[in-house]
Amino acid sequence: MRSRNQLVLPLNLEIKIEKNDLVRKLAEICDELDYTKLYSLYLRSWRKIDPAVLFEILVFAYMNGIYSSRDIEKACKNDIRFMWLLQEEPVPNHSTFARFQNERLAGVIEELFCQLVEKLCDLGEISYKNIFIDGTKIEANANRYTFVWAKAVEKNLQKLKNKINQELASICEKYGLADGSNLEEVIEFLNCSIQLLNIEFVHG
Repeated sequence: MRSRNQLVLPLNLEIKIEKNDLVRKLAEICDELDYTKLYSLYLRSWRKIDPAVLFEILVFAYMNGIYSSRDIEKACKNDIRFMWLLQEEPVPNHSTFARFQNERLAGVIEELFCQLVEKLCDLGEISYKNIFIDGTKIEANANRYTFVWAKAVEKNLQKLKNKINQELASICEKYGLADGSNLEEVIEFLNCSIQLLNIEFVHG
């Protein structure tokens, strides 16, 4: 019978995680975020675990469809990618994750996620080919986060316009339209082509 109680050296998590694993990219992006507002919520400089690490773990958990604080604790004990994010720190219990989510993070989560989205935009990880509006929340003018979303929208809108201009040039060349045709003219041409060719779109 094989013994399971043999003495082994500590596991090197670094070499066990593939170079192209998403957890590495997430850690790289999160390391560049500004956590000033999050740290300001802690009155004492001493903490059991770095709040930035807790944020990284929560984001990675969300990416993998893990939302329960108990399930996140379990992942930190069993999944080497979560262990790697912890960097040999002791695993926080589920109540620590719950308090962090419901108390510490509540006031700064939108600002942090806004930073995260902007980083993904800068890296070209978001293409803007698809826009999802189901369940989208529109912030009121009086909301304290309005300025954050307005800044992100203005920045991303310009990127979207640039992408549209590139696509317009490609469409004009493909269908023999005049150079410099604007978006309305191209859409009108495409709609006419759809009707003439009797094209039916399949949804779903």
